[in-house]
Formats: sequence, structure tokens, C-alpha cells
Amino acid sequence: MSNNPKAKLKTLYVMRILQDETDAEHGLSLRQIIERLADYGIQAERKGLYRDIEALREFGIDIQTYQRNPVQYAIATRDFTLSELMLLVDAVESCKFLTKRQSRSLTTNLKLLASDHERALLDRRIHVPGRITSKRDSVFQDIDTLHDAMRLQKKVEFKYYKYALDGTRYATHDGKKHVVTPVGIAFSDGYYYLTAWNDDHGNMTEFRIDRMESVRVSDERATKNDEITHHTFEGDGHELFGRFGGDPVTATLLVNADKVEIIMDRFGDSAEMYRHDGGTAKAIVKVHKSEQFFGWLAGLGGTVRLHAPKSLKKEYREYLLKMADAL
Repeated sequence: MSNNPKAKLKTLYVMRILQDETDAEHGLSLRQIIERLADYGIQAERKGLYRDIEALREFGIDIQTYQRNPVQYAIATRDFTLSELMLLVDAVESCKFLTKRQSRSLTTNLKLLASDHERALLDRRIHVPGRITSKRDSVFQDIDTLHDAMRLQKKVEFKYYKYALDGTRYATHDGKKHVVTPVGIAFSDGYYYLTAWNDDHGNMTEFRIDRMESVRVSDERATKNDEITHHTFEGDGHELFGRFGGDPVTATLLVNADKVEIIMDRFGDSAEMYRHDGGTAKAIVKVHKSEQFFGWLAGLGGTVRLHAPKSLKKEYREYLLKMADAL
């Protein structure tokens, strides 16, 4: 019997070798597996490898035998397909709230779920040029703190920062800490947002979490009222434009035929679509009116037009005139 302590772990090393080097398209022969084990200082022979592979199969590892020349063994299915890993990697690379270090670390960990061959494909896939990254590493910890406060039914306190005209950061609230009741956390346009009840203002307020610092659970009990109890985040993501809230309104839009997909991409199944005439659709959508909504409409250059209600059309016209006067 070998005195090498690694020999007792031979089956696990076989699993590691197959995980790293094989997939449905690429396998290893028994001879190649023996050579890889030798690199770890482990001696192996074919009969023992058959037992190792069968033990891993009984454990639930999907090791397939491919009748090639020579016969090859490979892990055919994994927790994530290559397409799913590509999607996850792209999502991580696109997140604005992550620092470059966090993004690189998460991407590296995701790639460990792939084979060596798939990792090469993932390396070629990772291209998100011009991404603006966060400069703070503590967003994940701050989110955990906010969840702790909600679980404990406590308020949270933190300093909140914005940018001045000269591009420097400054603390709002005269540098004093904000003390609010956390209600929920939402993810939108690459950033995490805290929705909180502000006792001083008597309403809901949103804070971008990457702009919060010195976040801690307060000793104060969380405020309780009907608005907090009945607040919901479900089903209204498409109604907000850039997280800028306003009074909800049902709007009727006239949409050129070649722009219908823009409406469907934005509002999905919540948009009620009707044929208006030969080249125009009528879309009935719910939005929160705001200058950001008006800006979205204006950016479509008249291919999507506000049709109703009259009060909203009047506000939109006033917005356009104000923009024209600012030129």
C-alpha cells in the first residue's frame, strides 16, 4: 500500500481532474487520467480507476463514457450550462455597483464552475467596454446590514453622499447621519436602492446604496404605519423611469409600427396594445409621471406620441417648451 497520504484521496482527485478538463465535447482516456494523477504524486492503475469512476457515478456525478479511440470519460452535465455561465459573467461584468476588484473576483469564481475548455470561451466572452464601476467595496456588507435592520425591526443610520458642481463628493443632511426605517431593497439599472420611510419628511425616500457610508443598525425601533405595511415592489418596475417616482397615471401612446417592439421591451405584457390605423398602434400603459418619462418620450423623436389624458399632454407640452427655452 502506498505511503502517500494523497492516495487515500485518489477518488476526489479523479473528480477534480474530470471537473477541470472534461465536458460534453472533451473527454479524457484512462491513460490520460493516470498521467494527471501522477502529476499529483498518486500512482493508479486501470482497475482502480474503474472503481473510482463508478463510485463517483453512485455519488451523483454525471460521468459519461464515450466510445472514441481511445475510450474517453467526461462529466457531461454541470450545475450551469456554458450559456448560463456566459449570462452570469456578463451580468457581473455589467454591474455598476461592483468595484473592479469585486467584479474580477466574482468572475473568477464563476469560471471555476466551468471546464478548462469552457473557461477559454468565457475569457473571450468577457467584454463590457466603458463600464462605470463603483469605488466602494462595502455594498454587499451594507445590504446585509439593511436586511438585519429589517429583520430586527430597527431603523438604520448612515451618511449619504452626492456630487457638487465641481465634481467633489459631499455629505447631505449637513453632514449628519440619516436615520430612517428600511422598507425594502430594489435593483434597477445596475444599482441597488434602499426604499425607506423618512419620519422627518413623512414619506418614502430612496437612497442609492453605493452612495451610503457608515451604515449601521440604529437603536431606535422602526416606524410602523399603513403606508409601510402596504408598500409593494411588485409589478411597478416598468412604470418608473430611472427610479424617479411621481404620481401614477394611465397613459395612451400612439406608436409607429416600427417602434412597437420598444414599447413591448419597456412594458411587456402590462401594455394593452391595439391597432390604431394601418401604420400606428395604440398602447395603454401605466407610468409614474416625471421629467424622466417625458425625456424618454422626447428621445423617441415623435415615433411614440402621447395621446391621452389631456392633463398629461399639457404637462408634457410645458416640459418641451421649458427644454426649448433652456437652449
